[in-house]
Amino acid sequence: MSKSPELNSNDAPTGERLQKILARAGIASRRAAETIILEGRVQVNGQTVTELGTRADISKDHIRVDGKLLHGPEPTKYFMVNKPRGYVTTLDDPEHRPTVMQLLGQDKQKKIIGEHSKFPRLYPVGRLDYLSEGLLLMTNDGELANKLSKAATGVLKTYLVKVSGSPSPEAIDQIRRGIMIDRGRLADTRSTGRRDRVLTQPAKVEQVRGGDNPWYEVTLTEGRNRQLRKMFEEIGHHVEKIRRIGYGALTLDVPPGGFRELTTGEVQALNRAAAGKKVERKKVLPEAAQLKKPVPPKRKFRPKPGTPPRRRPS
Repeated sequence: MSKSPELNSNDAPTGERLQKILARAGIASRRAAETIILEGRVQVNGQTVTELGTRADISKDHIRVDGKLLHGPEPTKYFMVNKPRGYVTTLDDPEHRPTVMQLLGQDKQKKIIGEHSKFPRLYPVGRLDYLSEGLLLMTNDGELANKLSKAATGVLKTYLVKVSGSPSPEAIDQIRRGIMIDRGRLADTRSTGRRDRVLTQPAKVEQVRGGDNPWYEVTLTEGRNRQLRKMFEEIGHHVEKIRRIGYGALTLDVPPGGFRELTTGEVQALNRAAAGKKVERKKVLPEAAQLKKPVPPKRKFRPKPGTPPRRRPS
């Protein structure tokens, strides 16, 4: 393994960590950038670097990834996407399923940011599983994405959840207080046979529609793998639909499959939320964040007593 090159004349390390530089330049997320460095694909001033602690200065040092010279950070961009069901929250899927990147296709991008504007390489913040839908953040700001993804920040995430059957008030109170669920991916639990359990943080749960398959509005401060589904399964109810409608100060306000760029004020609010500060959301929910009104059943025609039957045209 090569040693890190002498990047600066001073003995004390200066500049930024390489993985941060790569992330800001839009090469990859910070975690993926670490893998790129470890694979020996990064050169600084002509020397291959494979140590994650290496620092560099993009204004002074020549940094290449796979032989291509970096020209400084891309402008940071932030987008809200309304992910439909049936899309994978990843950049590329080995099973060739539709990905969220396809929602931001070139033709759609030009309508949003202009015909001649360069669209940066974006990455999803967190995940929504294949069958879930709703608000997803996409950005090339790796530092903010990393902060938002940490459970310790307590960023509020609000979902509309439809469940099969009617949970009892006592069962819903279990979720409100915190409930034991399996940690990690379900496939890992099945393959190892071990059940590593964890207690969820208290959640805010309100019923927003009744019936045999009621809807609940659930607000979480963490985002464990398939957490909502696991929580309701623990009380004996299968989750049929999930739609995320809120993230920090953001409220979903674009149609399914649509996206828009965040305002400066919204980005500032995300940074406040990432720092653990309280933020306020819109009081009135946009249409995209509301449940559709149920379609009333068609009324059957019943003639009044004594009314002659209708004749069909011949």
